[in-house]
Amino acid sequence: MRAVVQRVIHASVSVYAPRPDGAGEDSKVVGEIGPGLCVLVGAGDRDSSTDVAYMVDKVANLRIFGDSEGKMNRSVLDVDGGVLAVSQFTLYGDTRKGRRPSFVHALEPVAARALYEEFVAGLRQAGVAHVATGVFRAMMRVSLVNDGPVTILLDSSRAF
Repeated sequence: MRAVVQRVIHASVSVYAPRPDGAGEDSKVVGEIGPGLCVLVGAGDRDSSTDVAYMVDKVANLRIFGDSEGKMNRSVLDVDGGVLAVSQFTLYGDTRKGRRPSFVHALEPVAARALYEEFVAGLRQAGVAHVATGVFRAMMRVSLVNDGPVTILLDSSRAF
């Protein structure tokens, strides 16, 4: 499982679709948080519940928020922050050959959705104050104000 974790002041995700008459598009905010983490998360073809548990623990307890001395010693749990979790299969894009990414190692959608939902449920069970989500397999736009900026890459395959 892979994730891009960004410490944010605010983040939201909207679902959008072109209007049937071709005159623009409709969009709707479906998830939003204040201070916390925006997490883009993708599942690979070798991922399992073990990878989800690793990611939940890492995201919930990652110490990237400042303490009273300004050092990154506090987690999203410690600061009562939110998490905006957005599914993103493109984290498994392989660009080593050619110019078009290959997604052969992204997990197929039915199983990927199950792992994504397990990840979201795990964050809630871990005690994250507010967990918001996008819509799985929808066209989405993510807006955020990165705080720091702080951006961390996580990959469960490197953990075991």
